[in-house]
Amino acid sequence: MQPTVLENLKSFFTHPVFLAGVFSWLGAQFLKTIINLIYGKVHSIGELIEMLLWKTGGMPSSHSALVASLCTTIGFRNGVNSDIFVFSLCFFLVTTRDAFGVRRSSGIQSQKLNQIGKELAQNGCLKEYKPLKEVNGHTPMQVILGCVFGFLVGLAFSLLK
Repeated sequence: MQPTVLENLKSFFTHPVFLAGVFSWLGAQFLKTIINLIYGKVHSIGELIEMLLWKTGGMPSSHSALVASLCTTIGFRNGVNSDIFVFSLCFFLVTTRDAFGVRRSSGIQSQKLNQIGKELAQNGCLKEYKPLKEVNGHTPMQVILGCVFGFLVGLAFSLLK
């Protein structure tokens, strides 16, 4: 007998790999928000909600936590010799490299371009100036701590089946 759509949804939303990913991402976002609250970097309820749910950059890296927990949980459930683990490991490596490499570089570049654009607008060289979005990348320590946090969450979901 085929499982119903409701049974499939329940199975998906209670799957350890899915739960590890969600909890590691939400946990990292929560830690990031608490750290920013302690340092006085949250100035409104809107910023608080955005930081809890979506804001990128900061300590720890939620992207790194997510992929580390997925990789860890998949490794425990399917073995490190499985195709899906190799795929998740490659996904982990690309994501963490991007977190403190490409995204950090483009964030620094957009900050500099915004600075130049602002100066040109103030000097009358530009009629209209619209700043670029400054994407926050991560420092290596933010990525490493995100990976450690994700590994621990993945380990917990793997051992507490």
